[in-house]
Amino acid sequence: MAEFSLPANSKIGKGKSWPAKTGGKNIKKFNIYRWNPDDGKTPQVDTYEIDLDECGPMVLDALIKIKNETDQTLTFRRSCREGICGSCAMNIDGTNTLACTKFIDDVKEEVNIYPLPHMSVVKDLVPDLNNAYAQLASVEPWLKSKTPPPPDKERKQTPEDRRKLDGLYECILCFSCATSCPSYWWNSDRYLGPAVLLQAYRWLIDSRDEATGERLDNLEDPFRLYRCHTIMNCSKTCPKGLNPAKAIAEIKKMMVARQG
Repeated sequence: MAEFSLPANSKIGKGKSWPAKTGGKNIKKFNIYRWNPDDGKTPQVDTYEIDLDECGPMVLDALIKIKNETDQTLTFRRSCREGICGSCAMNIDGTNTLACTKFIDDVKEEVNIYPLPHMSVVKDLVPDLNNAYAQLASVEPWLKSKTPPPPDKERKQTPEDRRKLDGLYECILCFSCATSCPSYWWNSDRYLGPAVLLQAYRWLIDSRDEATGERLDNLEDPFRLYRCHTIMNCSKTCPKGLNPAKAIAEIKKMMVARQG
């Protein structure tokens, strides 16, 4: 009879508890995923108590407070604190989002914080994004044009053409959408995922770009584009309110249109 067991690193145990300082009245618990590849231990969830009267309003404020005052070994990415860089993307209260724009008060009970799902973990809340960035590079997300621009002038667009980029250029590549997509979970080695495909469409629709055919040829593959099954998790979870699923649908329409 076959026996199946999970890999050791998929078994999450109960970790340490860090009580709040005495005297705090507005206490909230933060349950945070911890894993260190260097200590040989399985992942665990540590619990930290925070006095919200001494903490900023965002989940990132709590993480920074924990690292500064309680546990300096806690590891996570962060940079802008303004929802611009995408560095602090993680799974909070069961949803992929940005820690810097997620209000603590939005979570009614204890705050559960995990790294972005279905990605290798570097340490604690830091996912390995090497594959995602390699996929981004594969769509060549920059302007490609054989026509030289006018001397000392920009490449112009009509207001109508410029508006076509709205809802696309705002993507901050946090990969919250890709890591919420079951199709990407199953085929991340070949399917580009919603974040990268949105970036691809951003250049396909740009009136200044002259490599539309080349870009579509690059996407013409059973896996790179067509693993999207319109589950819509990507659009639901995007912390910037963008719609990657629509961008993917538009690319598919462009594929059909060029076939005559």
